[in-house]
Amino acid sequence: MAYSSTKQYLASVNGANGSSSPVPSFSSTSFGASSSNSRAVPTINLDEEIKLTTNNRERAQMDNMADLYSIIVVLEHLEMAYIRSAITHTEYTRTCPQLIAQFKTASNLLGDVVPDLEKFMKEYNLDCPAAVKRIKIGVPATVEFGDGASNEGNGHRNFKYVAETVQNYITVVDALKLGMTAVDQIHPLLADLMQSLNNVPSLPADFEGRAKLREWLIKLNSMRASEELGADEKRQLEFDLVSNYTTFHGWLDDPK
Repeated sequence: MAYSSTKQYLASVNGANGSSSPVPSFSSTSFGASSSNSRAVPTINLDEEIKLTTNNRERAQMDNMADLYSIIVVLEHLEMAYIRSAITHTEYTRTCPQLIAQFKTASNLLGDVVPDLEKFMKEYNLDCPAAVKRIKIGVPATVEFGDGASNEGNGHRNFKYVAETVQNYITVVDALKLGMTAVDQIHPLLADLMQSLNNVPSLPADFEGRAKLREWLIKLNSMRASEELGADEKRQLEFDLVSNYTTFHGWLDDPK
């Protein structure tokens, strides 16, 4: 039988080679690989903790970056909740400035580590456009656009809000004339002026004073609190305010 002959042949070969197995052993060189070029595969311990920091300073920096990340996310949710009327004007107006202040504090702690907000968000895949806009201008939407509550006042020219607006125009201009040019001195005054403008009933939505104030608020909010306006910037801001006040006064005199 062919099977018996083959079995006898294999037995004779194994006996001659002193091997008990008919299967030859192959070395790595049989496949053109050199044992000297083989690399050791590192072992991974899944129970081992991976440390992102090596010292307390790096750990604090990482914590501050995590805080910054969470503040941006929370502010985005707050903006969307306000847009969808999921919270009241009062709740929004109270919470939004707190988050903006917390963002500024966290940013100052990080210093040059996070020099640009948009780069930080891109690096960590953050998509929060509403939060970015609110952070850039530095005031709640109820201050930027008004909350609509004052439009139910008595008549077309509500004297209370008009008087507040006139007073706020004068206050900012006087502050500039007295040499107050620091960001933390001028920004709150401009925010008050913006809010009082929005409180005036029937003020046209395209009133140019709003757009110009918004530009200055964004500019100041991009600077550090301790920074000051230069001589040219101070002069330009004063000119814009006087020009806008003249336009506002002209609107009041308009009989229409």
